Amino acid sequence: MAGHSKWKQIKHYKAATDAKRGALFTRLIREITMAAKLGGGDPAGNPRLRTAIDNAKASSMPKDNIERAIKKGTGELEGVEYVEALYEAYGPGGVALMIQAVTDNPTRTVADVRHKLSRNNGNLGTTNSVAFMFDRKGQMTVPAEGVTEDALIEAALEAGADDVVREDEFYTVTTEPAALHAVKEALEAQKYTVQDAELAWVPKNTVKVEGDAAPQLLKLLEALEELDDVQKVDANFEMDESAMAGA
Repeated sequence: MAGHSKWKQIKHYKAATDAKRGALFTRLIREITMAAKLGGGDPAGNPRLRTAIDNAKASSMPKDNIERAIKKGTGELEGVEYVEALYEAYGPGGVALMIQAVTDNPTRTVADVRHKLSRNNGNLGTTNSVAFMFDRKGQMTVPAEGVTEDALIEAALEAGADDVVREDEFYTVTTEPAALHAVKEALEAQKYTVQDAELAWVPKNTVKVEGDAAPQLLKLLEALEELDDVQKVDANFEMDESAMAGA
């Protein structure tokens, strides 16, 4: 679990690509479009779309942008035909990577991903070469300030969550994929602030990354997330905060 949530913390340290609104909006729009394409344009009956819309609103995306993205996904508006792609890879320090993309050209995207990996001491793996090291889960964070741990754990478990873990200034709440939105809504109904609700590849075990491999790994992760087609990267690493900050 550490790799997933720690990379979020690293992005705060590094002011990484998603802080650039244009890049963030591109990712959010593609996720809304893909969710609407796969599950229909009614968020009430499409939990993935509901979560995508919530994340877009939390990032101050204009309502018109959200509505256009939905209509492009359902075919009401003409738009680019996107497909989902998942790439498995290894990075510096033997870290396993799950790279999720939404693309209109998988041939271009896999070439771009392979190029970033080869330039940054990583390599692309075959299907199922690293997926067995991860579980598909729903995850969200709750800021720890003003929150009583026991109360949050009780509320989350009653709502159907699997686990609640404190990591620095946040609690990470983990669910089964199908329970993600229900748990989020239940916690919000009890006035908890829920952030970054998403489906993630959560590592079963983590690899400690130290020395020269630490800055190399961070450079690779940022290079991958700079690609427009890449939605997110999950990884199975741990890293000391001093290594994060100094990378």
